[in-house]
Amino acid sequence: QVQLVESGGGSVQAGGSLRLSCVASGYTYSSSCMGWFRQAPGKERERIATIYRGGGSTYFADSVKGRFTISQDYAKNTVYLQMNSLKPEDTAMYYCAAAPSASIWHCRATDGAFDSWGQGTQVTVSS
Repeated sequence: QVQLVESGGGSVQAGGSLRLSCVASGYTYSSSCMGWFRQAPGKERERIATIYRGGGSTYFADSVKGRFTISQDYAKNTVYLQMNSLKPEDTAMYYCAAAPSASIWHCRATDGAFDSWGQGTQVTVSS
């Protein structure tokens, strides 16, 4: 069974940076699609970044493009979300998710392929 554990959330002022980490275990990590999602109170879940096979393809939502980057460290079974130039509207619970069987298209374009989720880490950005 896939297990995902996020860390790195916290409180930061607008313009600041945070790096989220997600450690994965329980499956062939190197052949996966990994993603970061977020959900703010009263809002729908948003897929903000995905990475396919170590960076062969990445996706970023328009809301974070140019500010966030996603990367993987296979040796550590970890995927990262580097968040720069944070804004108050980035405040949300951030979740890591895995889609081990996703195609590159599904990794970039859909939420449905993600079948394993972490518990989430809170990010709060103050103005």
